[in-house]
Amino acid sequence: MNANVYQHFRKDEHPFIDSVGDWIEKVESQYAPYLTEFLDPRQAYILETIIRQNSDLSFRFYGGYEQAERKRCLIFPDYYEPTTEDFNINLIEIVYPVKFTSLSHGKILGTFMNTGIKRQYFGDIISDGEHWQIFLAEETMNFVIAQVDKIGKIAVRLEERKYTEIIVPKDEWTSERVTVSSMRLDNLISTVYNISRQRSKQLIESGKVKINWAENLRPDFPLELLDIVSIRGFGRIQIQELEGKTKKEKYRLLLGVLRK
Repeated sequence: MNANVYQHFRKDEHPFIDSVGDWIEKVESQYAPYLTEFLDPRQAYILETIIRQNSDLSFRFYGGYEQAERKRCLIFPDYYEPTTEDFNINLIEIVYPVKFTSLSHGKILGTFMNTGIKRQYFGDIISDGEHWQIFLAEETMNFVIAQVDKIGKIAVRLEERKYTEIIVPKDEWTSERVTVSSMRLDNLISTVYNISRQRSKQLIESGKVKINWAENLRPDFPLELLDIVSIRGFGRIQIQELEGKTKKEKYRLLLGVLRK
């Protein structure tokens, strides 16, 4: 991998960049497509940047439905014509006693992670307010179904569904434009949720904040394009576009915001 690729990305992203280099090499040497696990938007952005700069290969993202946030990527030589079947994504419904209890995104995610299922094995978790569905990598589906029979104290069953049975997710993301003095994590959180910088710092240092699904304890952490910040009890922020700077050197951002 070309050494100056690294300088555009964070140090902790270098191992992922190396993986992308390996995948490209595989496709070029075997002249056959390669399918990744589920990637978050930041990883997808890195992968796309690297493929465009370092190879003539084609690629396509798919996460099971149009607006998917987490997607698998198929990297392929120019002769290949991909179809959605190539992405090996299965739609699973979480069957639970709807009348007596309710589930949440956090509870479902926590349960899956606690059974040792890696985050890259499953895609979006979607809900219409009552039903919950999840997109799984076909290769790990049987393992996952065997592992999960409870979410919290609630007995559940995971059942495969046809794509025609996909629910329409309640999309509560809103687009918001903000101007921030810096790209620091604590600064963005306090601006978006209108809380003090001190409160925002406390949330981060007490482990309530994740960036791209990994806990981050640094209030001064510099955010980048397509990062997703989750703040327990508040919601999520995605940096969708960097729209330049104001005369006073402040950053103009287009964000997707999910408020709890």
